[in-house]
Amino acid sequence: MIYRSLADINIYDSPKLDRLATQMAKGRYLQVNPQIVLEGEAISTNFEKVQLKVQLLEDGYEGLLDRQDLDKLELSDRQTYDANFPPALINQITSQEISDRLPDVIKYIHEAMATPNEYLWGGTVAPNYDCSGLMQAAFASVGIWIPRDAYQQEAFADPIALGDLQIGDLLFFGTPIKATHVGIYIGNNEYIHSSGKEHGHNGIAVSVINAIAESDRVSQWYAKELRGASRITKCLRKI
Repeated sequence: MIYRSLADINIYDSPKLDRLATQMAKGRYLQVNPQIVLEGEAISTNFEKVQLKVQLLEDGYEGLLDRQDLDKLELSDRQTYDANFPPALINQITSQEISDRLPDVIKYIHEAMATPNEYLWGGTVAPNYDCSGLMQAAFASVGIWIPRDAYQQEAFADPIALGDLQIGDLLFFGTPIKATHVGIYIGNNEYIHSSGKEHGHNGIAVSVINAIAESDRVSQWYAKELRGASRITKCLRKI
């Protein structure tokens, strides 16, 4: 069964509901485990576990929902998920349209940075984000859905040479095996990202790509982990 969120909801990756996986912003859609039955217009909570396995439909992300948050969902009038659902994903978005919307993506991130915030693992709603959650939320704000995690975003986007960077391109960091961090290029050798406490800013801030000895410690740390850059040229459609 398919439901729409009436409020921001936490989605977990631990059965104890003590570890955030992602967040579901108000207005998003999810599919609940089919074992959950419908009673009129209310969702039945007659089950043993404190959590339900769900899938967020815009990006296919899976996690666990606290049953106490069931009252934050409403049954969708659509019970199939196809090319015409949800309505926000009906139209194909061209690469040129994506390029035209990038200034508003950057504006969203600047406004998020100007708001008091801190790094939150799994955070995708204001004010606290993780790195990839910030990117997904910023693109979603202009109707462009991209995958949830940094390594998924890297695989989804089109790789480009660092010498071809344009404002709005994504920069990926991590190990030679996997991307574990992402930021967005804003020009002048700078990018914005939400980084953690140990090696980061504990929130959203600007760093430089080609760090030198005089650069801040965060820029120096991530310069060592830079994997490459990619460009968003399409919109994710989970069907």
